[in-house]
Amino acid sequence: MADTKGFSSIETPGYVGFANLPNQVHRKSVKKGFEFTLMVVGESGLGKSTLVNSLFLTDLYPERIIPDAIEKQKQTVKLEASTVEIEERGVKLRLTVVDTPGFGDAIDNSNSFGAILEYIDEQYERFLRDESGLNRRNIVDNRIHCCFYFISPFGHGLKPLDVEFMKKLHSKVNIVPVIAKADCLTKKEILRLKCRIMQEIESHGIKIYPLPDCDSDEDEDYKEQVKQLKEAVPFAVCGANTLLEVKGKKVRGRLYPWGVVEVENPDHCDFIKLRTMLITHMQDLQEVTQEVHYENYRSDRLAKGIKGKENGVKQERDSGVPSQVLGEKDRILQEKEAELRRMQEMLAQMQARMQAQQ
Repeated sequence: MADTKGFSSIETPGYVGFANLPNQVHRKSVKKGFEFTLMVVGESGLGKSTLVNSLFLTDLYPERIIPDAIEKQKQTVKLEASTVEIEERGVKLRLTVVDTPGFGDAIDNSNSFGAILEYIDEQYERFLRDESGLNRRNIVDNRIHCCFYFISPFGHGLKPLDVEFMKKLHSKVNIVPVIAKADCLTKKEILRLKCRIMQEIESHGIKIYPLPDCDSDEDEDYKEQVKQLKEAVPFAVCGANTLLEVKGKKVRGRLYPWGVVEVENPDHCDFIKLRTMLITHMQDLQEVTQEVHYENYRSDRLAKGIKGKENGVKQERDSGVPSQVLGEKDRILQEKEAELRRMQEMLAQMQARMQAQQ
């Protein structure tokens, strides 16, 4: 009789055991860790850095120097990526936050989108290049999975810059609109501004990140949570990293002459709802980035590459001169294809030698 020591017997008839597969996936995912890239876009002074630090209870910008008014006049839009490793109860998250200082601060903001669009495309291109290479096991995913777009609370809705920016980016990234510094508005003003912003988003055909609908078999509490999150868009938030004492307990908030605004109090702002949305839908944000935005970029990129190669072959055939249509990126792809063919030939030779030895 076979020794079955160390294996528990299954009393339930017809039970195989693959119900434990989620536990395997969980252990593997926890061991590997998670990656997430968040972009924050908005005018200076809207509290972007403070909010991000409040969301993840960390300091992403310890050495940041805030430019004065004279330096801001000369400042152009540049992108700063800050990465931090966060660990909570054994789960590791590699968080990258891409800030966009200088956006919307100039008199003429017609070129504000260029650097941001270029950065997003660069990350897609890098991922495509790594995915096409030989060493695909250790690919670092720096694609933008979510973009918080900060809307000023001092206007009467969306500015032309807001509309233009979101229309240019909604097909490339998951946009989550955020009303900044909501503590300077009353509850009625916040509701009125939210309705106005959603009407303008719909009328301009802007596609923001849609929270996925719940399945019929989901828990009722989860369904209610998702319903409240959908109704809260755009999220009216305020951030703070200062601990204050209110009624004998420590809370993070802002102290005013008339009282304290508690950041994590749902009655004061949507901070908790924004954080809940980001954490509970982090996997979905990554999947939408992979299956929708990245696939759109990849198909367009490959279509342009094939068209460029066809034009190059035609030009070379007509003129008899080697074509220079293929760019630097296409040349790199060709080199990797040649390297892959060499590896395949070496593998075939090794297999042939092994068969001969046998």
